[in-house]
Amino acid sequence: MDLATIIGIVGAFAMVLMAMVLSSGGDIILFFNVPSVLIVAVGSHFIILMKFSMGQFLGAAKGGMKILNFKSQAPEELIDKIVELADAARKGGLLSLESAEIPNEFMNKGINLLVDGHDGDVVKQILTSEVKMASERHLLTASIFKSLGDVAPAMGMIGTLIGLVAMLANMDDPKTIGPSMAVALLTTLYGAIIANMIAIPISEKCILRNDEEKMTSNLIIDGLLSIQSGQNPRVIEQALMGYIEGSKRPTGEEA
Repeated sequence: MDLATIIGIVGAFAMVLMAMVLSSGGDIILFFNVPSVLIVAVGSHFIILMKFSMGQFLGAAKGGMKILNFKSQAPEELIDKIVELADAARKGGLLSLESAEIPNEFMNKGINLLVDGHDGDVVKQILTSEVKMASERHLLTASIFKSLGDVAPAMGMIGTLIGLVAMLANMDDPKTIGPSMAVALLTTLYGAIIANMIAIPISEKCILRNDEEKMTSNLIIDGLLSIQSGQNPRVIEQALMGYIEGSKRPTGEEA
């Protein structure tokens, strides 16, 4: 689980809800308005559906949920595993890696390619292509959530205008002024909440995760190609240290 994302979203909504409770004297229902929800929450999603295909739209929802379950593997752990595999390959050949226990799915796929006897260029091409396609999917998900972040406030403004028109058109009936003003103000609130507390943070987190995944994938590719070329495990380890921040490297390795 991505603890930072969970803490962030729970904490942000908790603060907003607390402010609503305190400002309304405990009557939080004042901040719920069905027309406003229909205009902003439902309307925004229909607009996004117009901009993308159905498959992309549904895939973005699934991709956004994956952020909560994302678990990145530390570069140090990957390097240790690669060095272990390199040592085994030096002693027993690449075929000895066939039974190796490799929890990382991407690394496991690369090892299987090496064991099958594929040339280093072929292995690099296959794995690089997979990284590229995965990155495009992540960036598409980020783009969809960014679009939601752009559309939601705009729909909130539309709702505000609808509420103001309804209010001005019925100024002679005091009973309609309150509900019309509620629509006018709450649609703006809902648009800001959806954009700034959900869509934009998820979009930026998708980009962050994409960068992290590309980095670890490139580390793995470099390590596997070094194994395939028969390099010394210690040389491989030193070469891959560039993927680790200087402050996290073993003593004497800081750059």
